[in-house]
Amino acid sequence: MNGICVSIISHRHGGDVVRLLDELASLDEPELRRVILTLNLPEDELAAKLRQRAWPFELETVENAAPKGFGANHNQAFALDARRGASEYFAVVNPDIRLRGNPFGALTRRLASGDARLGVSYPVQMAEDGRRQDHERLLPTPLRLARRYLPGAPRREVHTGDRPDWVNAAFLLLRREAYASVGGFDDAYHMYCEDVDLCLRLQLAGWQLARVDEAVVVHDAQRASRRHPQHLGWHVRSLLRLWRSRAWRAWRAGLARDSVFVDSTDLR
Repeated sequence: MNGICVSIISHRHGGDVVRLLDELASLDEPELRRVILTLNLPEDELAAKLRQRAWPFELETVENAAPKGFGANHNQAFALDARRGASEYFAVVNPDIRLRGNPFGALTRRLASGDARLGVSYPVQMAEDGRRQDHERLLPTPLRLARRYLPGAPRREVHTGDRPDWVNAAFLLLRREAYASVGGFDDAYHMYCEDVDLCLRLQLAGWQLARVDEAVVVHDAQRASRRHPQHLGWHVRSLLRLWRSRAWRAWRAGLARDSVFVDSTDLR
């Protein structure tokens, strides 16, 4: 078992997908062995275009018969990678990520540094204008979310040197063992909060998250739930599910900030 499998989900993100695949191909990264692209909605033109090209990695395109949620799609890709020959590392990457250099070398080195507790490494996320994104967050509570919308509220919850409770899943590199040990994402979250839940369950199971400052990517967060009623509905339902979860309650109670908790496949 070796190398990296990258999982990308396209929800009619054709142009973004092509740009990202081109950037991945240009890295000349020997550990990047497989990319699984899930077309969550029909994109026949994109699928045909990609099949006509040769790639320096194995590109497998999955065309869903019906749309799935964010977590369910990445879980599906993780299982497919296992059937094709399991990769050592599983990368969850949004199609609107832009690369600035090769982040994988530094990310894999961090996970291979000898600390068996490290389960996830992640890059610094920047906006196109050079501002650092608030991709590292504290546990979402009703009060904390309300404060985010107050006039003059700080843009970032976690500052340099502080430890986040969770990081967004726009770009994560996970040990296969870590992802499998918690059962991956919880499929019950259609969209939103699945990354909060995953990070909490990983840490409650004894795994740690590691930011790698040498790895930088560009991601302009869309904040779709602030503009589209359907996304807002998904966000609210996901928050309600999260606040009822055993993982959220256990983390809020401070049961396992620095130690192994329980078999976290039972924390959903």
